[in-house]
Amino acid sequence: MTSKIQQTVLLTRCVGYESLLLEERLQAVMSCLDLPDTFHGRTILLKPNLISSRGPAIACTSPLFLAAVARWFYEQGARILIGDSPAFGTTESVMEKHGMTAALNGLPFRQIHFKSPVRRTVAGGVTIEIAAEALECDLLVNLPRLKAHNQMYITCAVKNFFGIVVGMRKAMLHMRHGKSHREFADILLALPDLVTPHLSLVDGIEVMHRSGPLDGEKLMLGCIGGAQCPVALDTAMLELLGVPKSHSPLWQAAYGQQHKGAQSEKLLYPLDVPSQFHGSGFLLPQGLNPVRFSLLRLLLGGMRRLKLAFRP
Repeated sequence: MTSKIQQTVLLTRCVGYESLLLEERLQAVMSCLDLPDTFHGRTILLKPNLISSRGPAIACTSPLFLAAVARWFYEQGARILIGDSPAFGTTESVMEKHGMTAALNGLPFRQIHFKSPVRRTVAGGVTIEIAAEALECDLLVNLPRLKAHNQMYITCAVKNFFGIVVGMRKAMLHMRHGKSHREFADILLALPDLVTPHLSLVDGIEVMHRSGPLDGEKLMLGCIGGAQCPVALDTAMLELLGVPKSHSPLWQAAYGQQHKGAQSEKLLYPLDVPSQFHGSGFLLPQGLNPVRFSLLRLLLGGMRRLKLAFRP
Protein backbone atom coordinates (compact mmCIF):
# COMPACT_ATOMS: atom_id res chain seq x y z
CA MET A 1 0.00 0.00 0.00
CA THR A 2 1.37 3.41 -0.91
CA SER A 3 1.78 6.18 1.65
CA LYS A 4 -0.76 9.00 1.77
CA ILE A 5 1.75 11.38 3.33
CA GLN A 6 2.63 14.27 1.05
CA GLN A 7 6.28 15.09 0.42
CA THR A 8 7.17 18.78 0.28
CA VAL A 9 9.46 19.93 -2.52
CA LEU A 10 10.60 23.54 -2.77
CA LEU A 11 11.31 24.89 -6.24
CA THR A 12 12.18 28.50 -6.90
CA ARG A 13 13.49 30.41 -9.88
CA CYS A 14 17.02 31.78 -9.54
CA VAL A 15 18.62 33.10 -12.72
CA GLY A 16 22.17 33.65 -11.50
CA TYR A 17 24.71 33.30 -8.70
CA GLU A 18 24.71 36.91 -7.51
CA SER A 19 25.01 36.81 -3.72
CA LEU A 20 21.91 38.83 -2.79
CA LEU A 21 19.75 36.86 -5.21
CA LEU A 22 21.05 33.54 -3.88
CA GLU A 23 20.51 34.69 -0.30
CA GLU A 24 16.91 35.66 -1.03
CA ARG A 25 16.05 32.48 -2.92
CA LEU A 26 17.73 30.19 -0.39
CA GLN A 27 15.87 31.89 2.43
CA ALA A 28 12.59 31.26 0.61
CA VAL A 29 13.43 27.55 0.37
CA MET A 30 14.82 27.13 3.89
CA SER A 31 11.85 28.90 5.52
CA CYS A 32 9.52 26.25 4.07
CA LEU A 33 11.52 23.27 5.32
CA ASP A 34 10.91 21.61 8.66
CA LEU A 35 14.11 22.79 10.34
CA PRO A 36 15.05 23.65 13.94
CA ASP A 37 14.61 27.25 15.07
CA THR A 38 18.36 27.52 15.58
CA PHE A 39 21.48 25.58 14.63
CA HIS A 40 23.56 27.17 17.40
CA GLY A 41 26.29 24.74 18.42
CA ARG A 42 25.28 22.10 15.87
CA THR A 43 27.65 20.59 13.33
CA ILE A 44 26.45 20.78 9.73
CA LEU A 45 28.20 18.73 7.06
CA LEU A 46 27.85 20.17 3.56
CA LYS A 47 28.29 17.44 0.97
CA PRO A 48 28.67 19.08 -2.47
CA ASN A 49 29.35 17.24 -5.72
CA LEU A 50 33.15 17.28 -5.92
CA ILE A 51 33.44 14.64 -8.61
CA SER A 52 36.92 15.44 -9.87
CA SER A 53 39.72 17.98 -9.93
CA ARG A 54 40.37 16.94 -13.54
CA GLY A 55 36.93 17.72 -14.96
CA PRO A 56 35.25 21.05 -15.79
CA ALA A 57 33.85 23.30 -13.05
CA ILE A 58 30.28 22.74 -14.31
CA ALA A 59 30.61 19.10 -13.20
CA CYS A 60 30.79 20.19 -9.56
CA THR A 61 28.47 22.17 -7.31
CA SER A 62 28.94 25.88 -7.99
CA PRO A 63 31.39 27.57 -5.58
CA LEU A 64 28.94 30.46 -5.15
CA PHE A 65 26.04 28.12 -4.40
CA LEU A 66 28.15 26.23 -1.84
CA ALA A 67 29.27 29.50 -0.23
CA ALA A 68 25.69 30.80 -0.04
CA VAL A 69 24.49 27.65 1.73
CA ALA A 70 27.49 27.70 4.09
CA ARG A 71 26.79 31.34 4.92
CA TRP A 72 23.12 30.60 5.65
CA PHE A 73 23.98 27.89 8.17
CA TYR A 74 26.81 29.92 9.70
CA GLU A 75 24.38 32.78 10.31
CA GLN A 76 22.14 30.30 12.13
CA GLY A 77 25.01 29.52 14.51
CA ALA A 78 26.20 26.24 12.98
CA ARG A 79 29.70 24.80 12.79
CA ILE A 80 30.42 24.07 9.13
CA LEU A 81 32.17 21.01 7.73
CA ILE A 82 32.56 20.42 3.98
CA GLY A 83 33.44 16.99 2.68
CA ASP A 84 33.22 14.42 -0.08
CA SER A 85 35.07 11.48 -1.62
CA PRO A 86 35.86 12.63 -5.19
CA ALA A 87 36.44 10.14 -7.99
CA PHE A 88 39.80 11.86 -8.59
CA GLY A 89 41.57 14.09 -6.12
CA THR A 90 40.70 15.04 -2.55
CA THR A 91 38.13 17.36 -1.06
CA GLU A 92 40.87 19.96 -0.66
CA SER A 93 42.28 19.67 -4.18
CA VAL A 94 38.89 19.79 -5.91
CA MET A 95 37.72 22.76 -3.84
CA GLU A 96 40.94 24.63 -4.56
CA LYS A 97 40.93 23.81 -8.29
CA HIS A 98 37.32 24.88 -8.87
CA GLY A 99 37.35 28.08 -6.80
CA MET A 100 35.37 26.88 -3.81
CA THR A 101 38.05 27.64 -1.24
CA ALA A 102 38.28 31.20 -2.58
CA ALA A 103 34.49 31.61 -2.62
CA LEU A 104 34.36 30.58 1.05
CA ASN A 105 37.02 33.09 2.10
CA GLY A 106 35.99 34.73 5.37
CA LEU A 107 33.64 31.94 6.41
CA PRO A 108 34.88 29.59 9.14
CA PHE A 109 34.68 25.98 7.98
CA ARG A 110 36.70 22.77 8.03
CA GLN A 111 37.40 20.60 5.01
CA ILE A 112 37.20 16.85 5.51
CA HIS A 113 38.07 14.10 3.08
CA PHE A 114 35.92 10.97 3.34
CA LYS A 115 38.51 8.27 3.96
CA SER A 116 37.56 6.21 7.06
CA PRO A 117 35.35 3.27 6.01
CA VAL A 118 32.64 1.80 8.22
CA ARG A 119 30.58 -1.17 7.08
CA ARG A 120 26.85 -1.04 6.64
CA THR A 121 24.52 -3.68 5.24
CA VAL A 122 21.57 -2.67 3.06
CA ALA A 123 18.65 -4.55 1.51
CA GLY A 124 19.61 -7.75 -0.22
CA GLY A 125 22.53 -8.27 2.15
CA VAL A 126 24.83 -5.93 0.21
CA THR A 127 27.72 -4.64 2.31
CA ILE A 128 28.79 -1.04 1.70
CA GLU A 129 31.72 0.82 3.23
CA ILE A 130 30.72 4.40 3.81
CA ALA A 131 32.70 7.25 5.35
CA ALA A 132 32.67 7.55 9.10
CA GLU A 133 33.21 11.27 8.53
CA ALA A 134 29.75 11.49 6.91
CA LEU A 135 28.18 10.27 10.15
CA GLU A 136 29.90 12.74 12.47
CA CYS A 137 27.44 15.61 12.15
CA ASP A 138 24.04 16.73 13.39
CA LEU A 139 22.76 17.24 9.83
CA LEU A 140 24.12 16.31 6.43
CA VAL A 141 23.19 18.82 3.74
CA ASN A 142 23.38 17.19 0.34
CA LEU A 143 24.30 19.70 -2.41
CA PRO A 144 24.10 18.07 -5.85
CA ARG A 145 24.39 19.86 -9.15
CA LEU A 146 21.74 18.78 -11.63
CA LYS A 147 23.38 16.99 -14.55
CA ALA A 148 22.69 14.52 -17.30
CA HIS A 149 24.21 11.15 -16.49
CA ASN A 150 25.21 8.52 -19.03
CA GLN A 151 24.44 5.63 -16.66
CA MET A 152 21.59 6.95 -14.50
CA TYR A 153 19.83 9.38 -16.90
CA ILE A 154 20.20 12.30 -14.48
CA THR A 155 22.27 12.80 -11.38
CA CYS A 156 20.64 14.80 -8.62
CA ALA A 157 19.91 14.29 -4.92
CA VAL A 158 19.95 10.48 -4.57
CA LYS A 159 22.99 9.91 -6.79
CA ASN A 160 25.00 12.57 -4.93
CA PHE A 161 24.87 10.38 -1.80
CA PHE A 162 27.16 7.96 -3.65
CA GLY A 163 29.98 10.26 -2.55
CA ILE A 164 29.70 8.90 1.01
CA VAL A 165 31.12 5.60 -0.27
CA VAL A 166 34.85 5.73 0.37
CA GLY A 167 37.33 6.02 -2.49
CA MET A 168 37.80 3.05 -4.82
CA ARG A 169 34.97 1.22 -3.08
CA LYS A 170 32.65 3.13 -5.40
CA ALA A 171 34.33 1.50 -8.41
CA MET A 172 34.11 -1.90 -6.73
CA LEU A 173 30.36 -1.45 -6.26
CA HIS A 174 30.12 -0.72 -9.98
CA MET A 175 31.97 -3.97 -10.66
CA ARG A 176 30.12 -6.19 -8.21
CA HIS A 177 26.59 -4.83 -8.58
CA GLY A 178 26.61 -3.26 -12.01
CA LYS A 179 25.14 -6.14 -14.00
CA SER A 180 21.91 -4.15 -14.32
CA HIS A 181 20.88 -0.52 -13.88
CA ARG A 182 18.12 -1.63 -11.50
CA GLU A 183 20.44 -3.53 -9.17
CA PHE A 184 22.77 -0.56 -8.91
CA ALA A 185 19.86 1.86 -8.47
CA ASP A 186 18.57 -0.21 -5.52
CA ILE A 187 21.94 0.29 -3.78
CA LEU A 188 21.95 4.02 -4.45
CA LEU A 189 18.45 4.33 -3.00
CA ALA A 190 19.63 2.73 0.25
CA LEU A 191 22.41 5.27 0.87
CA PRO A 192 20.44 8.28 2.20
CA ASP A 193 18.95 6.20 5.01
CA LEU A 194 22.47 5.48 6.29
CA VAL A 195 23.18 9.13 7.11
CA THR A 196 20.02 10.56 8.64
CA PRO A 197 19.15 13.29 9.35
CA HIS A 198 19.74 15.00 6.03
CA LEU A 199 18.25 17.44 3.55
CA SER A 200 19.02 18.12 -0.09
CA LEU A 201 19.44 21.43 -1.92
CA VAL A 202 20.02 21.15 -5.65
CA ASP A 203 22.07 23.63 -7.67
CA GLY A 204 19.90 23.80 -10.79
CA ILE A 205 20.90 27.29 -11.87
CA GLU A 206 23.54 26.43 -14.48
CA VAL A 207 23.40 22.72 -15.21
CA MET A 208 25.07 20.11 -17.41
CA HIS A 209 23.03 18.51 -20.17
CA ARG A 210 23.37 16.23 -23.24
CA SER A 211 25.93 14.03 -21.50
CA GLY A 212 27.49 13.60 -18.10
CA PRO A 213 28.58 13.53 -15.39
CA LEU A 214 31.86 15.03 -16.69
CA ASP A 215 31.53 15.70 -20.40
CA GLY A 216 28.27 17.55 -20.99
CA GLU A 217 27.38 21.10 -22.00
CA LYS A 218 26.34 24.05 -19.84
CA LEU A 219 22.69 25.17 -19.83
CA MET A 220 20.93 27.92 -17.86
CA LEU A 221 17.99 26.24 -16.11
CA GLY A 222 17.54 28.89 -13.41
CA CYS A 223 16.27 26.78 -10.53
CA ILE A 224 17.04 25.99 -6.90
CA GLY A 225 15.32 22.98 -5.38
CA GLY A 226 15.10 21.68 -1.84
CA ALA A 227 13.54 18.76 0.02
CA GLN A 228 14.10 16.53 3.00
CA CYS A 229 13.32 13.51 0.83
CA PRO A 230 15.94 13.11 -1.94
CA VAL A 231 13.71 10.78 -3.95
CA ALA A 232 10.95 13.40 -3.97
CA LEU A 233 13.43 16.03 -5.14
CA ASP A 234 14.64 13.78 -7.95
CA THR A 235 11.05 13.06 -9.00
CA ALA A 236 10.33 16.79 -9.05
CA MET A 237 13.42 17.43 -11.19
CA LEU A 238 12.27 14.85 -13.75
CA GLU A 239 8.86 16.55 -13.81
CA LEU A 240 10.53 19.95 -14.12
CA LEU A 241 12.62 18.82 -17.10
CA GLY A 242 9.50 17.42 -18.75
CA VAL A 243 11.15 14.07 -19.49
CA PRO A 244 9.79 10.52 -19.06
CA LYS A 245 10.40 9.49 -15.46
CA SER A 246 10.34 5.84 -16.53
CA HIS A 247 13.67 6.37 -18.35
CA SER A 248 15.40 6.94 -15.00
CA PRO A 249 16.64 3.71 -13.35
CA LEU A 250 16.57 5.42 -9.95
CA TRP A 251 12.96 6.53 -10.36
CA GLN A 252 11.98 3.07 -11.64
CA ALA A 253 13.59 1.46 -8.60
CA ALA A 254 11.96 3.91 -6.16
CA TYR A 255 8.55 3.49 -7.76
CA GLY A 256 8.96 -0.29 -7.70
CA GLN A 257 9.68 -0.08 -3.96
CA GLN A 258 6.54 2.10 -3.55
CA HIS A 259 8.76 4.86 -2.20
CA LYS A 260 6.65 7.81 -1.11
CA GLY A 261 8.91 10.26 -2.94
CA ALA A 262 8.39 8.59 -6.31
CA GLN A 263 4.65 9.30 -6.45
CA SER A 264 4.14 12.55 -8.34
CA GLU A 265 0.59 12.94 -7.05
CA LYS A 266 1.90 12.96 -3.46
CA LEU A 267 4.33 15.85 -3.97
CA LEU A 268 3.42 19.24 -2.53
CA TYR A 269 4.91 22.43 -4.03
CA PRO A 270 4.53 25.48 -1.71
CA LEU A 271 6.61 27.70 -4.02
CA ASP A 272 7.01 27.21 -7.79
CA VAL A 273 5.71 24.13 -9.61
CA PRO A 274 7.64 22.02 -12.16
CA SER A 275 5.62 23.21 -15.16
CA GLN A 276 6.93 26.76 -14.64
CA PHE A 277 10.36 25.53 -15.82
CA HIS A 278 9.21 23.60 -18.89
CA GLY A 279 10.86 24.47 -22.19
CA SER A 280 14.39 24.84 -20.83
CA GLY A 281 15.87 22.82 -23.69
CA PHE A 282 17.55 20.35 -21.33
CA LEU A 283 18.68 17.30 -23.31
CA LEU A 284 19.34 13.90 -21.79
CA PRO A 285 21.41 10.95 -23.02
CA GLN A 286 19.71 9.04 -25.84
CA GLY A 287 20.76 5.74 -24.32
CA LEU A 288 22.36 4.58 -21.09
CA ASN A 289 25.83 3.11 -20.79
CA PRO A 290 26.40 -0.08 -18.80
CA VAL A 291 26.88 0.46 -15.08
CA ARG A 292 29.61 -2.13 -14.69
CA PHE A 293 33.10 -0.76 -15.24
CA SER A 294 35.50 -2.67 -17.44
CA LEU A 295 38.58 -4.10 -15.74
CA LEU A 296 40.73 -1.70 -17.79
CA ARG A 297 38.75 1.31 -16.55
CA LEU A 298 39.07 0.08 -12.97
CA LEU A 299 42.85 -0.33 -13.29
CA LEU A 300 43.32 3.04 -14.99
CA GLY A 301 41.20 4.72 -12.32
CA GLY A 302 43.29 3.14 -9.59
CA MET A 303 46.50 4.32 -11.23
CA ARG A 304 45.18 7.89 -11.54
CA ARG A 305 44.20 7.87 -7.87
CA LEU A 306 47.67 6.71 -6.84
CA LYS A 307 49.29 9.38 -9.02
CA LEU A 308 47.18 12.10 -7.43
CA ALA A 309 47.76 10.74 -3.94
CA PHE A 310 51.55 10.99 -4.32
CA ARG A 311 51.59 14.29 -6.21
CA PRO A 312 53.66 16.84 -4.18
